[in-house]
Amino acid sequence: MKLFKQTLLAVAIACSTASAWADEVQVAVASNFTKPLEAIAEKFKAASGHDLKISAGATGKLYAQIENGAPFEVFISADSKTPKKLVEAKMAEADSQFTYAFGKLALWSSTEGYVDDKGEVLTKGDFKHLAIANPKTAPYGEAAMGIFGKLGITDTITPKLVTGENITQTYDFVSTGNAELGFVALSQVQKEGKLKSGSAWVVPQDMYTPLSQDAVLLSSAKDSASAKALLEFLKGEEAQTVISSYGYGLPEKTATKEK
Repeated sequence: MKLFKQTLLAVAIACSTASAWADEVQVAVASNFTKPLEAIAEKFKAASGHDLKISAGATGKLYAQIENGAPFEVFISADSKTPKKLVEAKMAEADSQFTYAFGKLALWSSTEGYVDDKGEVLTKGDFKHLAIANPKTAPYGEAAMGIFGKLGITDTITPKLVTGENITQTYDFVSTGNAELGFVALSQVQKEGKLKSGSAWVVPQDMYTPLSQDAVLLSSAKDSASAKALLEFLKGEEAQTVISSYGYGLPEKTATKEK
């Protein structure tokens, strides 16, 4: 009986020690980066023991949630200006903000051969619906609107637009056929340099403002070792390899290091 009690005590101590070291980090992430983050989460847990609780959405909507007191610890944005706004509002730590990836935009259709590799399908206009993410809250949607302006087709294309709440919903509109084509994140349709399905035009980088995607530590978690560990892990080789595999550009210092 004594031995049994000692065993139970040892198990209890081991469990309490494990729980003291293993935390759950509350992460707000832009929808375009959900899949890469899920892959990174597995590697982060293996390395640190910490789990991630991921809440995905449009960057602007996540900002509003943080502003209204949502219990997030880390914000992984689809742009750099929204984390900066949080820093300026004293809701995020200035010295923690950094660029983890550069997003790329693709015009995609779930139908093979529908989108040509120069995007000329856009100017021909032989389609009923084109999906984009809400340009007011999603940087990828804002970038898409800029492309219409450069091509001089804003007026003709606006009546055909179907607007997704975020880039995930935009992808869903196209994948289900509710829109013949749409502007999505390249990371949603490409893996290891290969298109997963359908047809796509990878938009040249000089056609839209670079989608510099930044992460930041929220001030509510400034003393959280696990939240800080996640941000450091995002900068590391394991995470950056995952990020690159989904078609994102890497920050220059990381890209240089890997050459």
